[in-house]
Amino acid sequence: MTRRAVVIGATGQIGRAAVGALAGDGWEVTALSRGGGRDEDWPDEVHTARVDRSDDSALAAAVGDGCDVLVDMVAYGPEHARQLTALAPRVGSAVVISSVSVYEDDKGRGFDSQAEPDGFPRYPVPLPEDQRTVTLGESSYSTRKAGLERALLAVADRLPATLLRAGAVHGPHCRTPRELYFVKRNLDGRDRRVLAFGGASRFHPVSVRTVAELVRLAAARPGTRVLNAVDPDAPTVAEIAGAIDAVMGAAPETVLVDGPPPVPGVGDTPWSVPHPVICDMTAAERELGYRPVTRYADRLPETVAWIERRLAGHRRNGGDWREAYPKMYATYGDLFDYAAEDAWLAGRSA
Repeated sequence: MTRRAVVIGATGQIGRAAVGALAGDGWEVTALSRGGGRDEDWPDEVHTARVDRSDDSALAAAVGDGCDVLVDMVAYGPEHARQLTALAPRVGSAVVISSVSVYEDDKGRGFDSQAEPDGFPRYPVPLPEDQRTVTLGESSYSTRKAGLERALLAVADRLPATLLRAGAVHGPHCRTPRELYFVKRNLDGRDRRVLAFGGASRFHPVSVRTVAELVRLAAARPGTRVLNAVDPDAPTVAEIAGAIDAVMGAAPETVLVDGPPPVPGVGDTPWSVPHPVICDMTAAERELGYRPVTRYADRLPETVAWIERRLAGHRRNGGDWREAYPKMYATYGDLFDYAAEDAWLAGRSA
């Protein structure tokens, strides 16, 4: 019997891999995106459609008479939960991407409080799905994701939904690739780099292929559940730097700093956190039969190659990394303040 899947946000970073995983598992897949495009690796049998998910009528028309699973890569708030719920009579189950940013620690600290003094959360290690989450609201990405989750969990009797709390996503097509921090430094010939917190920060990554495998498994096992979505390993930031160096054939010196960045713009990578964020995958193993399909370092060659090509393309057109990755710049600011780094290193050596 043919199983039909509809994927919203299909040409995004995770969507591309998820469509491929579902199609490879025998699903008849309809891939929805604002551009209506397709990935070159998808089989010809994948159907595509141009749909803006903010258009309720267009989304309903794409679902048509119904589907066995509706996979949503770009749901961000309660309004999207309501939109999915309205389709419940025609949908067998849903798989929806959430985020580890919904968690807060036992003192009410979460990702939204990290800029405050002692504001970074101290999560249990490993972090289980029953850890408390932030208060829902409209103030941030985290509070909106929490609102999405709670709205969907409240309608479990009408729409079974698997919510996947993704860690630090990596892989091709990422608009905010954390690996850029080390890739660009190596391309620029930087012979020294500074790492805060002794290079020991751990922020659990997840490959798009890991998420795609979880989507595939959840689609075949309808139910209401919340699951972490991370790779089997959580390397330190120093280990990540070394793995990227190995891919690129680079060997810069690493200068470790105990504690936080010594001055603004120095030693503060996109993974640099004062306390570890390491998630437990036991529930996914129990609920879905999940087994790891890849490790962080295994996927680095394709990630690095993708970043290098994108940077090179923008350089040829007279742009720089901020044009190549505008969302990265908007999120993290100037990650490459080499003047500040050189001044601090010079002062340290004096």
